[in-house]
Amino acid sequence: MFKRIKEDIEVFLENDPAARNALEIILTYPGLYAIWFYRLSHILWNRNLRLLARIISNFARFLTGIEIHPAAKIGRRLFIDHGSGIVIGETCEIGDDVLIFQGVTLGGTGKERGKRHPTVGNHVMLSAGAKVLGSMKIGDYSKIGAGAVVIQEVPPNATVVGVPGRVVIQDGIRINDKNEEMINIISDKINLLEEQIEQLKEEIQILSRKGVYK
Repeated sequence: MFKRIKEDIEVFLENDPAARNALEIILTYPGLYAIWFYRLSHILWNRNLRLLARIISNFARFLTGIEIHPAAKIGRRLFIDHGSGIVIGETCEIGDDVLIFQGVTLGGTGKERGKRHPTVGNHVMLSAGAKVLGSMKIGDYSKIGAGAVVIQEVPPNATVVGVPGRVVIQDGIRINDKNEEMINIISDKINLLEEQIEQLKEEIQILSRKGVYK
């Protein structure tokens, strides 16, 4: 247990440049409290002391502003930065070395039964305000951009942005979606038309000076 506590503190020291020492983290970091309260409530939940688990979970939400359901499955070295407004649903599964920033929701769509919350892989970053909804998987080493709303599965090594969320980088290569390609084509056409109009204006002016066109 003490080894796991030490590991939790070291994660915050490594990931938060504002963290000065272990004592400061222990005394002032709500993200760390939320993780520790979750671990306790998760143990009680698995031992069928579910009312007590929910009471502890609700107390942790009141104290930290972070809501983690006791039944959620969370791996090692989770880092929660700031944390206010984070919601992690009942059937959510989170891998190892995941970074979660404030305002993130790992929730359901309200239309599913059973497994209705996301499965987040290892080494995933969920940026501020991201919403990941439904029973889908976020692949290892993926990044979800700030404010993105993800309702479809995300492959590994991907970067997702926008509403609804779309993959813009995959394995380090930028991806242009069909809408972006269409916008680029239309933009090129407009630029070409503007150039042709300017050329026609110049030709008309030349003809007017010569008296050919009035």
